[in-house]
Amino acid sequence: MTQFRTQPQHAHLLRALHERGLILPCAWDAVSARALQQAGSPAIGTSSAAVAFALGFPDGQVAPRDTLLAALERTLNAVTVPVTADLEGGYADTPQGVADTVRAALSLGAAGLNLEDATGQPDRPLLPVDQQVDRLRAARAAADALGVLAYLNARTDTYLSGYDGDTDTDRLDETVRRGRAYLRAGADSVFVPGLTDLGTLRTLRDRLGGPLAVMHVPGGPDAHTLLRAGASRVSTGPSLFLAALGHAATLSAQFRERGTLDTPGALPFGTVQGWFSHSPA
Repeated sequence: MTQFRTQPQHAHLLRALHERGLILPCAWDAVSARALQQAGSPAIGTSSAAVAFALGFPDGQVAPRDTLLAALERTLNAVTVPVTADLEGGYADTPQGVADTVRAALSLGAAGLNLEDATGQPDRPLLPVDQQVDRLRAARAAADALGVLAYLNARTDTYLSGYDGDTDTDRLDETVRRGRAYLRAGADSVFVPGLTDLGTLRTLRDRLGGPLAVMHVPGGPDAHTLLRAGASRVSTGPSLFLAALGHAATLSAQFRERGTLDTPGALPFGTVQGWFSHSPA
């Protein structure tokens, strides 16, 4: 039986896993989280996009905060490994609102969290650095007030969609500027989704002076290579969810055309039933 750990133990374990180099699969609901745990993952993340899609909403802080927190609670209740929650921009316009969201997520049992600087607005894709710094400070203060050494992963979208500098050097410089400010504000690592070039990753890690997290992109460098290049964490983002969705669509088309389902690797019904008939251990 898996040993149950307290939230402080989960938080310490999550930190230790980052120090070793963490390959982090991302879930979208309770059953996907349990499947990732059963597959041997020592920690699990959530993907905000995948969670939103599974709930019937688009990505980008559209789903109601309470709906997302309820989904997070079910995910946390399904597993016994540390979970780090993708909270997008905190589902709030003010630092106090971000702190409220962080407090709610940690009160449910999360051991870590992501907060991003993307706005979703084409004319202003990234929050000003000082505003995001205030939000990160509020998040850290909320965690400290609860006595939870939560792992705070500060995401910047300079490489994903949010920066329109003149050169690659400008983009790198802006990422360094933001990342250093976020680390000083209390973040434990800087998350740069969209960054896949190994040389740039090495340079950014050296210039940041702190841990760097990236997202694996199908067809890009593998997670082990990214860790060797200097990343402390490589996550899947919504890739697992999208792959599962695509597989279900393919099987549905096959069933319609052939009348049969070819499902190698499918889990037995009784196995999944058993996950939720007993404790998460």
